Formats: sequence, structure tokens, C-alpha cells
Amino acid sequence: MRLRPRQDGRQGILPFVFELGEQDDVTARAGLPLVVETMRALGLEEVARQELRLAKRESEFPPEQKLEALVTLIAAGGDRVEDIRILGEDKGLERLLGRPFPSPDALLDFLGQFHDPTCWANRPPEKKAYVPPESKGLVGLAAVNRALVARGADQRTTTATLDHDGTIIEAHKREALAAYEGTRGYQPLVAVWAEEQLIVADEFRDGNVAGGEDPLSSAKRAFGALPEWVKTRYFRGDSASYYTPLLKYLVAERIGFSISADMTPPLRALCLAAPKWEELERRSREQVDIAEVEFTPGDWSREAAPLRYVALRITPLQPDIFAAPGPKYLAVVSNRNDLLPAELVSWHWEKAGTIEHVHRVMKDELGAGVMPSGRFGVNAAWFRINALTFNVLTVLKRRALPERYRVARPKRLRFEVFTTPGKLAVHQSRLTVRASAAEPRLEEIVAARRCLLEMHEARRAQG
Repeated sequence: MRLRPRQDGRQGILPFVFELGEQDDVTARAGLPLVVETMRALGLEEVARQELRLAKRESEFPPEQKLEALVTLIAAGGDRVEDIRILGEDKGLERLLGRPFPSPDALLDFLGQFHDPTCWANRPPEKKAYVPPESKGLVGLAAVNRALVARGADQRTTTATLDHDGTIIEAHKREALAAYEGTRGYQPLVAVWAEEQLIVADEFRDGNVAGGEDPLSSAKRAFGALPEWVKTRYFRGDSASYYTPLLKYLVAERIGFSISADMTPPLRALCLAAPKWEELERRSREQVDIAEVEFTPGDWSREAAPLRYVALRITPLQPDIFAAPGPKYLAVVSNRNDLLPAELVSWHWEKAGTIEHVHRVMKDELGAGVMPSGRFGVNAAWFRINALTFNVLTVLKRRALPERYRVARPKRLRFEVFTTPGKLAVHQSRLTVRASAAEPRLEEIVAARRCLLEMHEARRAQG
């Protein structure tokens, strides 16, 4: 495609033309370095340097720089490794960061180091749904994320409610396996610290590994990733977490929980026979009633602590020829006795506002919805780096930017903060960015940088 205009001097409808030129004195993303400054304020480059030395030979870019490049790419809106070429075209941005971006091949080689075929060596031949142990690289990435959570969370938050759930990521790679609904892809589990909006752990899984396949290992990993100052712990999960070993673990650890129970025939019979129902809420097309029922699962020992079951009856307010006749029954199991039935159900439903939001943001606004490879370890690393990016943006919003950004999604940060245009110049031996943003918005960016600088200096002072 040629840049020169037509014979009449026009390139398009509006009266201007494009020309190729030097780009190291301008940038379209003067606010994007906030992402890198957030990572460095938390000291993540030091942790990555220690945990991610996977190659025998050191390349031009050390692992911490490649990790920074991938997080910056995802935060900027790239959802493919090849998109790093677009950031690389912004020479002004590279000048602000102090180094060029790695090539797509260098980043793909980096991600390839997280795949270890030996992790599948002990897979039982008869077991089709299998979660392999993590490679050395994935364990290192988890360590980076634990450091982020410990350094980025507010130490005054001594309560942690972990919302635990899986999601399906569609993939058309030949190696992708089919999930329960027929979609080929992957089915990772994620645990979110609701009070801090931070992903504390994830467990990448093939598509044929259902969420109910040993959720205990994922839950243990999540609780093990919490900072030491957390004193009170809670857990919320859907019916995939209705798994006896997990229930016993939560009871033994004195972790308050609510989990959607499987509606087995014995439990359904108790719901149908419940003598007293109380109205919980009336919706536009249905009414929700609740009742407590006494139920003990068949695989629950008598010596274990009693479980509390709250049944829900959802009744249509008007006949629907397309709906099943009669009310629908659900149930929530818990060990919490400090809440009334209505309070327990409401608290349980709050999970949808955290974990489902995280899944939606990671897949639709970050890069977790597009898998880069057919190799399991590469995709697991890509997903975890997306979780890391989610956390970096959360810390940036909650610790540095003004309050109005606290619930901002990535696309708002890109539109209002990251894509600030700027002209670069050197003034008194200092690199300066002359931004055309309105003064109040520019003051917010500068204030955020100062806040991150203070975090960086305070962390270094503590050693």
C-alpha cells in the first residue's frame, strides 16, 4: 500500500495526508509506563530475576524484562504475542521505558520454557481427565504473583474471602480437549481475594477436566498464597466445589464457607417436604423462597461437624410454555452459623460480582481469551501472566490512581490514562514528555507516579 496521495492530492475524505517519519520524539502511550512503574514499585523484577531463570543461556533480554514486556502488552490491549510489534513501533514509548521491546519470537521462546513434557510422565494410563504437576517455570510465576499479592494488598485487610470458580476458554488448537458443554479448549480454576480484588491463585486445566475434579488442590494453593497477616478466612464456590474432601478441609481449618450443593434425590426430597418457606425476594418473573433443611450427605461422617443446608425454591410468577413445570429447587451448604438464612444466601450470591467479573475481564479485556499455542505449559503461562496483569492493574487503581478509577476496567484505563499522547524532548539533561492532556488529568498521572515512587523507595528502605 502506497502512502502517496492520488493525482488530486487526496488520501482520504478528511483534508490531511499520512507520511512516514521518525517516531522517537512522540508517543501515543505516555501513560502506559505506569504499568511498568507499578511492577517495579512492588519489586517484581527482582522476584522474576530469581524465579524465572529457565534458559541455560541468557538471551539479549533477561526474563524479568520479557515478563514486563508481556504484562505491558496485555495491559495495552494486545491479546497475541505478535502484537508486541505494534508496541515496538512506538519508539517514543520504548524511549520512556529505557529499552526496546523483545521480538515476538523472543517472547514465544520465553513462553516455551514453561512447557515441560515430563510433567505428564506419571499420568495413569486409564485417567483421561488429568491435572499435571506444574513445571519449574509455572511455579516461579506463581511465586511472582504471591509477592505481588503480599506487597500490593492493604495490610489493614485482615479478612480474606476467596471466591473460587472455573471458566471455559475456547481454543481451536488440535491439542485442545472438549469441555462438558462440547466446547474445545481449556477450563482453568481461579481464586479471587474478594476484599482486595486480587487473583491469589489459578490452576490451568485441559477442557475435559471438570471443575469438580479435585478442587481441593486449587483451594489449598489459594489459601497458601494469602499473606501472613490475614487472620479470618472465608470461601465461596459453586457446585463444582461440592466435594467432600474440600468440605472436610474447610471445616478442619475453621474456614467459613458457602457452596452450591448438588441437588441429589435425597436432598430434593427434603426440599419438597420442607414445612415452612419464607420469601427471600420477588423478581420480575419469579419468586425466590428459602427454608433450612436438616441434611447429612451419605459420605459425611457422623464425627464431622454438622453442615447447614439452606434450600431455595424458585417459582415462576406466570406460566411459561417453554419452562419446566413447577418450581426449581437449589441449595447452599455452609458451616457458618453467624448469619440468618437470608443473609447467608445473599452473602453467597455476592460471589457472582467478583469471580465472574474477573473471568469476563481476563477473557474479554485482557488476553486470556486467546491461547498462543497448542502446548499446555505455554498456555498455562500465558493465562497466569494475564492474571498477573490483572493484579498489576488492580494495585495501580487501588494504590496510586484517584478513587474514581477504583472499579475502572482495563478499557477505561487505556482510553483515559494509557493512551495519553506526548512529545518527547530533552531539557537540562532530563527526558521530558510534553503531553496534550488536560491539566487535571495530567496531574492525576503525575500524582500516581509519585505514589509509586514512594512505594518503591519505602520497599527498598525496608530491604
